[in-house]
Amino acid sequence: MVSRGCGPTCSENSEMRMKSLVNLAYEVLAQGLELAWGYRGTENSSGRARGSAFASPFSSSLVRATTSEPRSDPRPDAMFTQLAVVVSRRWATGRSWLRTGLQHLRTRWCSTREAGPQRPADDMIRRTPIQRVLCVAEKNDAAKCIAEIMSDGRARRREGMSKFNKIYEYDYHLFGQNVSVSMTSVSGHLLGFEFKAPFQKWHSCNPVMLFDAVVEKYCPENMVQIKRSLEKEVRSVQALVIWTDCDREGENIGFEVIDVCKAVKPSLQVFRARFSEITPNSIRRACEALTVPDANVSDAVDVRQELDLRIGASFTRFQTMRLQKIFPASLANQLISYGSCQFPTLGFVVERFKAIQAFIPETFYKIKVLHEMEQEEKVEFSWKRNRLYNHTACLVLYQMCMEDPMATVTSVTSKPKSKWRPLPLDTVEMEKLSSRKLKINAKETMKIAEKLYTQGFISYPRTETNIFPKDLALGPLVEHQTQSPSWGAFAQRVLEQPGGPNPRQGKKTDQAHPPIHPTKYGANLQGNEGRVYEFIVRHFLACVSQDAVGQETVVDIDIAHERFSASGLMIIARNYLDVYPYDRWSTKVIPVYQQGSQFQPTAIEMVDGQTSPPQLLTESDLIALMEKHGIGTDATHADHIETIKSRMYVGLTADQRFLPGELGMGLVEGYNSMGYEMSKPNLRSELEADLKLVSEGRKDKTSVLRNYIHKYKHVFQESVRCAKKLDEALAPYLGAALEFTEAQQEALELPLPVRRCPGCGRDMVLRTKREGSGKFMSCTGYPECKAAVWFPDTVLEVSRDDSVCDTCQPRPVHMLKFKFRRGSLPPMMPLEFVGCIGGCDETLREVLDLKYLRGGAGGGGGGGGGGGGGGGGGGGGGGGGGGRGGGGGGGVGRPPPSRAGPARAPPLPAPAPSWAPQPRAPGPRAGGLGGPGAGGDVVECNCSQDALLLTVRKDGPNQGRQFYKCNSSTCNFFLWADQPEQQGAQQGGPPSRPSQPHRPSLGFGNGLPWGGGPGSATETMCNCNEVAVTRTVQKDGPNKGRTFNTCSRPRDQQCEFFQWADENVPPGSEGGRGGGGGDYNRGGGGGGYSGGGGGGGRGGGGVVKKVRRQGGATSSSGAPPATKKPRT
Repeated sequence: MVSRGCGPTCSENSEMRMKSLVNLAYEVLAQGLELAWGYRGTENSSGRARGSAFASPFSSSLVRATTSEPRSDPRPDAMFTQLAVVVSRRWATGRSWLRTGLQHLRTRWCSTREAGPQRPADDMIRRTPIQRVLCVAEKNDAAKCIAEIMSDGRARRREGMSKFNKIYEYDYHLFGQNVSVSMTSVSGHLLGFEFKAPFQKWHSCNPVMLFDAVVEKYCPENMVQIKRSLEKEVRSVQALVIWTDCDREGENIGFEVIDVCKAVKPSLQVFRARFSEITPNSIRRACEALTVPDANVSDAVDVRQELDLRIGASFTRFQTMRLQKIFPASLANQLISYGSCQFPTLGFVVERFKAIQAFIPETFYKIKVLHEMEQEEKVEFSWKRNRLYNHTACLVLYQMCMEDPMATVTSVTSKPKSKWRPLPLDTVEMEKLSSRKLKINAKETMKIAEKLYTQGFISYPRTETNIFPKDLALGPLVEHQTQSPSWGAFAQRVLEQPGGPNPRQGKKTDQAHPPIHPTKYGANLQGNEGRVYEFIVRHFLACVSQDAVGQETVVDIDIAHERFSASGLMIIARNYLDVYPYDRWSTKVIPVYQQGSQFQPTAIEMVDGQTSPPQLLTESDLIALMEKHGIGTDATHADHIETIKSRMYVGLTADQRFLPGELGMGLVEGYNSMGYEMSKPNLRSELEADLKLVSEGRKDKTSVLRNYIHKYKHVFQESVRCAKKLDEALAPYLGAALEFTEAQQEALELPLPVRRCPGCGRDMVLRTKREGSGKFMSCTGYPECKAAVWFPDTVLEVSRDDSVCDTCQPRPVHMLKFKFRRGSLPPMMPLEFVGCIGGCDETLREVLDLKYLRGGAGGGGGGGGGGGGGGGGGGGGGGGGGGRGGGGGGGVGRPPPSRAGPARAPPLPAPAPSWAPQPRAPGPRAGGLGGPGAGGDVVECNCSQDALLLTVRKDGPNQGRQFYKCNSSTCNFFLWADQPEQQGAQQGGPPSRPSQPHRPSLGFGNGLPWGGGPGSATETMCNCNEVAVTRTVQKDGPNKGRTFNTCSRPRDQQCEFFQWADENVPPGSEGGRGGGGGDYNRGGGGGGYSGGGGGGGRGGGGVVKKVRRQGGATSSSGAPPATKKPRT
């Protein structure tokens, strides 16, 4: 039993090898190990256990002790005990070897362990001593029962942070030592998937975006206290044992617990208890064979949950938002949900209903022969032809029989016949039989079964197995039931039958749990709990008993060459039927007939009938179809059925059969008419098959997830494209659909987003103008948000491209495909090209004359004008004052901050347009950047206080270098004194504000250098070069109350200038113009409208006076530069 790779001891003689084995035996005994860490003896090529070839005179007894027949118990404790006894009789000095050979012992023991399989938990146990253990079950009832078993009823209960999940404390012998155990529980799934914040609200995005949106795991509000309780308890333990149900969902819940606990204590050791029933023997076996959790099984659940979220949310939002507007009278407040299992389940119901509707009955004809003897029952002989659908043909045969009615017995056959006992009970069969025999629906049945399981009355109720394992002792399980006054006598008969309990075996197994069976006698169960328990017990006893046996007699007769037959049955032994009232097999008596005898029939009749349509589905039928086509699992069938009932997609008739509702019928017909039969089971059954492969480790989680996201996204896009077919299918059931204008219809079609709205963060999409000529881009938050981009009439067509700009933020900003009117572009530009309107494509901005679309207020005051340099940039994007009277540029507007913010760094060069042969240099932006003055400017920190100039004293590459920091150490301001100047700065002192990291443009610019002159302010100018006036629309209509700018002259002298005040520029979004530049004798001009840059300072080389106001001298209600009203 010792590995040959034993290091230096291999060169020793056999006597030393024996000493090493003695030392090994004494070490095992001295340490009191009950488990030798799962070690099994390995065999060499000759088939003998390693170590059996020792040449010692003691080797014969040792070989007999170590190479006996392999035992079923993998623990070698008994072997080591025998080894110690054998060897200690011959070696009196064994204890001294324990001291001198300890190092050799450990070396050999480690190499021996490496030779055989071991439990994955082994190495972790040996690394860290375990004194306290946290056990987590799936439900509080299970935790309570397991704790009572492990503690022999002596567990101490205390409250956790969740009032529904108690904590049970006790001592237990685990990992070969006594440990303190805390047993608690969760309540099902602790975590769930959800979209990140921007995608959680229904109107936050186009539903198709949900297929690619980022999802994350979160803790629902009702589980937060359970999570906190786990985080608190795990801090004081060294090991975590997962006691959740041993199926896919239970494994995933276990990993949720692991994630929460390891986030608090990364060094935690984790183990998994495998069990199928909550009984003392099962729990003890689970403790002795702890293993590791199966990540593959958990991954399969993660894939299913994420796909269900993406598919369900996208289709549900699409259906609900569209159909509520199309059919407001019927669906105004109804959630119209979709699920990839839910719809195929609904499809089965609709398919059966439509088959009944389409059924056309046919008339058939047949001949019936009756024979009645004295004091005997009447016998009916059935026609071998069964039935004919041609009346004339049947009539001719009937007349032939009537002309020669004498019947001749052609054969009498008697043979044994058996009625098979039921197969072991799995979940699906339990749901079907409970629905059919007990009239308890599947949802209620599973709820009751789970309660019986957690109370220890039955084994785990979610299993696909109908084969009892050979090592499961059935006798004690049957013996428990002998106490019952109802079926106790039958249980005793099963124990006494030849061979004892003998189950009929099926063909399915999930390699995880045995079939459902009772684990103890339940005497006081009442109501439906008692009925379900009784059904499980009777089914189990019937399964392990014997088939019913009978004798069948078949009599064939001939009348005018037409053959008829009748059969009778005599039951010889009822066997399992005595305990299983859910099956019926009755005796049918017929007279004794002799072969070759003749008799005159009592009656020969020609009867007709009609074929009948199939019946509506029962719940049992529906579950069978779901299992056959792979829709859902045994654990989810009941939930899917309950969902289509709660959504009013189906209803139930008086005899509990499923009838589709009007909404359910319309949805299925609508999707089927699109060509994608989403109510069919094919796509979902493929997914279920792949999920099984993921759980077995035969497929990769990521590839399966990506594959089905792509498939369902394609189906979704086609469904949106053909959405009118859905409206047409629902109209016969819900009434005529509302008529919509072209623009309203376009809104219903959910155009794909181009970018995020800078104002409110919602999607901006392309829409058609009311006049139908041209496009514009607007926010989906209208009318709350009026942000819009109006394309000129020179743009004939514009559409969203799938490509995304790499520069503009926030991503994604999609490129647009433009088609321009001939002659509207410079000669070097093609009429069709793809460009970005996020602000990075300077040429496209100039061509479209786009304004910045960005929320915000104006910049702060500009820096003072130095001797030769321009003033520093103002806060919040305000342009700085220009040097020598030159005006500073305007800044991008932002909401008014509490104080002026630092100037922005210059933007990165724009990417080249798709049509340009070479990259273009960046054009001037809306708002030039002022540089530092030439004088001794004061550097301010983020607190608007003078920064402190210090020198690096520490040894290193920066020793001696000067830097600025906050004087009061209240902000994180830092700036090297020799940092290079920003673009546009003159050579001089340090910048007046710390340079900021580059942030790509979020909006649109028109590329105009909006600089102001000395002391100038900016107004909206009309085509006459006069200040425009602002007016408000008074006429009733869609634009009533909307403001616009127009020429201020009398009506007969007005130019054609017209501009909506909010066109392309949401309120407060336009940057102000730069303040006027200062010279040596006068100050700079004030900043422009809506947060323009501050005025330039006076010239000179003195200390610059900082302007801390938000804007310049002009009003903040100014308008952007005027544009000519487009002709229509």
